[in-house]
Amino acid sequence: MIQVRYSTSPSSAETATTADLRENFLVPDLFVSGEVRGTYTHEDRMVVGGAVPGTAELGLPAWAEVLGTEAHLERRELGVINVGAAGHVVVDGEKFELEHLDGLFAGRGSEVSFGGTDAAFYFVSAPAHATYPTRLLSHSEVEPVALGSAEAANERNLFRYVWGQDVESSVLQLGVTVVAGGSVWNTFPPHLHARRTEIYCYVDLDEQDRVFHFMGEPGATRHLVLKNREAVISPPWSIHAGSGTGSYAFIWAMAGENNAYTDLSPVAVEDL
Repeated sequence: MIQVRYSTSPSSAETATTADLRENFLVPDLFVSGEVRGTYTHEDRMVVGGAVPGTAELGLPAWAEVLGTEAHLERRELGVINVGAAGHVVVDGEKFELEHLDGLFAGRGSEVSFGGTDAAFYFVSAPAHATYPTRLLSHSEVEPVALGSAEAANERNLFRYVWGQDVESSVLQLGVTVVAGGSVWNTFPPHLHARRTEIYCYVDLDEQDRVFHFMGEPGATRHLVLKNREAVISPPWSIHAGSGTGSYAFIWAMAGENNAYTDLSPVAVEDL
């Protein structure tokens, strides 16, 4: 099962209803036991998906009706993060064990499948011009970057998995940010990166908690309310920041003209 989302303009977001915003930018229901589900966005032609193996071994679908290829990664590269309990990903016959929030990068041309009774895999793919090696990315071995402060309610640890250094990729960037207990804001103050699309997936929320995700052009922002394991597409013209009602983390993934992590434009709070 795959859905398609078309590109949108800033003006359409500014005048959209809440239902319109959710239809165009929210990606719900990715994680269903025994299934692989995906959403294809025309924003930098990224695919975002979820795989919940249960008792089965699930292959990465080709989705030829959308991608136009015999295999999903024929012209793409892939980033995976396990948002459930322990599981494994098989890449070209080699088995990689992933604990909670561990990641994996698979290069163009790889064959991929998912397994693990209680695992839940979030994945993102993007067009690739070259092939780079598969890499297992252990959450416990990635040195976090401390950002924000408790006083500003935005203290968080940024775990960079694929970001233009250490792990080679064509355009894909991927990582996890864990918001500290007592803080609520992520990526605040916000920023723009006009040459890249970014997708957030909010994880590790309690059932009753929500994240208020802010989007839109500076000076014309809107918001969406997301629950656990829901994703949101952030086009290049949109800010992206969120505030949660409880503890949470989020997976960020980017693709576009480059994989330079610092290729962004800060947005001052007074310009919102």
